[in-house]
Amino acid sequence: MHPSPQLRRQDWLDLSGRWGFAHDDGDIGLMQGWNDRADPFDRVIEVPYPPESRLSGIHDPDEHPVVWYRRGFRLSEVPGYSRGKKLLLKFGAVDYSACVWVNGHFLTRHEGGHSSFTVDITAALEDGDEQVLTVRAEDQPHDLTQPRGKQYWESRPADIWYHRTTGIWQPVWLEAVEATHVEHLSWTPDTRRGRVGVSVRLNREPDREMRMRLRLSIEGQVLADDTYLVQHQESGREIRLEPAAGHLHRHRLLWSPKHPNLVDAEVVLQDRHGGVIDVIQSYVGLRSVEAADGLFLLNGQPSYLRLVLAQGYWPDSHLAAPSVEALRHEVEMIKALGFNGVRIHQKVEDPRFLYWCDRLGLFVWAEMANAYAFTENAVKRLTNEWMQVVRRDYSHPSIVTWVPFNESWGVPDLPGDQAQRDFVRGIYHLTRALDPTRPVIANDGWEHLVGDIWGIHDYALDGTVIRNRYGTPEALDEALQGRPQYHRAVLDETARAGQPVVLSEFGGITFAPQPGVPWFGYGSVANEDAFLERYEDLLMAVLDSPGLAGFCYTQLADTEQETNGLLHADRTPKLDPEIVRAITSRPSRAIPGDAISAAQAASRVLAYTPSVTAEDDARRVDDEPPLTRPDASGGRQDERSAVS
Repeated sequence: MHPSPQLRRQDWLDLSGRWGFAHDDGDIGLMQGWNDRADPFDRVIEVPYPPESRLSGIHDPDEHPVVWYRRGFRLSEVPGYSRGKKLLLKFGAVDYSACVWVNGHFLTRHEGGHSSFTVDITAALEDGDEQVLTVRAEDQPHDLTQPRGKQYWESRPADIWYHRTTGIWQPVWLEAVEATHVEHLSWTPDTRRGRVGVSVRLNREPDREMRMRLRLSIEGQVLADDTYLVQHQESGREIRLEPAAGHLHRHRLLWSPKHPNLVDAEVVLQDRHGGVIDVIQSYVGLRSVEAADGLFLLNGQPSYLRLVLAQGYWPDSHLAAPSVEALRHEVEMIKALGFNGVRIHQKVEDPRFLYWCDRLGLFVWAEMANAYAFTENAVKRLTNEWMQVVRRDYSHPSIVTWVPFNESWGVPDLPGDQAQRDFVRGIYHLTRALDPTRPVIANDGWEHLVGDIWGIHDYALDGTVIRNRYGTPEALDEALQGRPQYHRAVLDETARAGQPVVLSEFGGITFAPQPGVPWFGYGSVANEDAFLERYEDLLMAVLDSPGLAGFCYTQLADTEQETNGLLHADRTPKLDPEIVRAITSRPSRAIPGDAISAAQAASRVLAYTPSVTAEDDARRVDDEPPLTRPDASGGRQDERSAVS
C-alpha cells in the first residue's frame, strides 16, 4: 500500500526492512563523521519499527537520545528512475528530529516527530548504481517542550504514559519524478453547490507552458474531466460535478460513515503538447461538517457522534503499526463495536490509517501530540508541526474535527497566564485559517477558551451520577459552570454560543488487576458480566441526555499499564462484540421520538435485541432528525497533577 494514499505515484521503492543501526549515547557521531562511515553501524534494525520495540529487533527501552541509521540502495531498483530525473526521498515520520545524508552529503534537518517530510536527493547521487543513505535521529526524553504525546520521559511506563518511540516509525520510500512535478495536492468539497475545489502546488515555478488535467469519477462513472493552464507554482480550480452527478442518488455520491463513497481522482501535469510530466492518483470525499445550534451536522443533517478513544499504540511496535493489515483491522474493530468514529489521542495517525477511515467510513477527531511545558520554544515547535499536520491531512473526509490541545497539556496555567490563553486562542484561529471547513476544539476536556465544540471529560462510573450532571438542560448548564471535583471550570471570560457539547472522555472500566501487576484505570469490575453491566449503565445514561451531541468512550484497547480497553492490547475482544455493538448503537434521546428511558435500559443489560435491521440502521445516519441542545462536564485529576 502506498504510504501517502492521497498523493500516489505508480512507481515508488519501499525502503522498509533491514538497516544498519547504532546508538550514540555520547553524541560523538557528528564529530567522528558517522554520516560517511560504515563501521559504527554494528547492529541491524527493522525499519520502520522504533528501537525501543520488539519488532525492531533492538528492543532496548532505555534512554538513547541519539540514534543512527544507514542503508544502501541501487538506482537501478528505483522504478521509473533514469539520469536526468529527480529522486525524492520521503519519510512518514521520524521522532523527534532527523538529519539526512546521502553518500556523505548533508541534505536536510527536519523537526517534528509526527509530521512527514520530503528530501530531494538528486544532487547527492554518485555516478555508480550503489548509493548510501544515513539518518541521525535525536529524541531527548527529558525535553518537555517537544510535542511528545503520551511518551514517558522516564525509562519505564507509569500512570497514563507509555514507552517512548524514537527515530523512524513510519515508512521511508523513494519516488522518481521530472524536474517539475506536483509537490502537494488538496481537495475542498462544496456539497451545497455540487462542486469540488482543488489546490495544486508544484515544486517550483513552471519554466514553460504547462497544463493540468483533472479527472474525477465514481464507480467508473466520470463526474468531471477538466484541463486548465498552469502559470504559477500554486494553482487552483473549482470543478463543477455535472452532468453525471445530477443522476446519482446522494447515498451514492456523498460521504458518510454508513455510505463512505469516495470519488477517484487523477491529476496529470502535461506540457504544451499534451506530453505527460507527472501523474498523481488521489481521491476526495464529498461531505460537509459543521457545528451549529448545539448540533454536529454532517451533510447538513444532525449526526450523533459515537466515538471511542484510541491511543494508536501497539505492544510490539509502540506508535508504529505492526502492519498495514493491522491498521485496517483497527478500523474494522471500531465499527464492529458500534462506534461511528474515533478520537486519536495524543498522536498524529499514519495516513494509511486515515485512508481506511475514509474507505470504510469512520469519523476521526484528529489530535495533536502535546508538549508538557510552556516556553517560547514549545510554542514554536507545536505551531510549526501542527501546521504541517493540518496541511498534510486536510483532504481526508474522515477527519471531521481538529483538536490541537488536550486537557491543557503544555498550557498548565490557563486561568493565571494570559500568554497561555493567547496561545490557545492563536492556535484555534490559525487552524481555522488553514482549514475553515471543519470544527476546531481548541482545548478538549478542560478550560474552555474558544472552540466550535465543547468537549468534557468525566470519569464518574455510575450512570445515576452522569444523569444528574447531564440529564437535563438545566443540569448541563450547571455542569458547565465548573465543579472542581469532576472537571475543570469554563473560564469566566468564555460564553457558550450554541456550540455542541460532547462527553469526549468517560468510562475507563477495567478488570480488577492481579496483585502486584501495574495498572491504571478509573474503576474495576470482577468479570465480563459486571463489565457489560457497567458499560451499559454508563452508555444509557449518556444516550439518555437530551443535551449531549455525542460521546467518546475511553478506550478502545489496553495500552501498557492503562488496562481500560474494550479490547486487549493485541486487539482481541474482552467482551462479545455483538453485545457491545448492540449497546453502543442504541438510539439517543437527543433525537426526538427515540428516547429510551432509564428503566428500559436497566432491564436490558444482556438481553438487548436491535429494534431495527442492519439495513434500516445503515439508512438512518443521514436522515436523523434534529438533536436538542448539549451538555458537559468532566476532568482527569490524575493526568493534570502528573503533568503539573
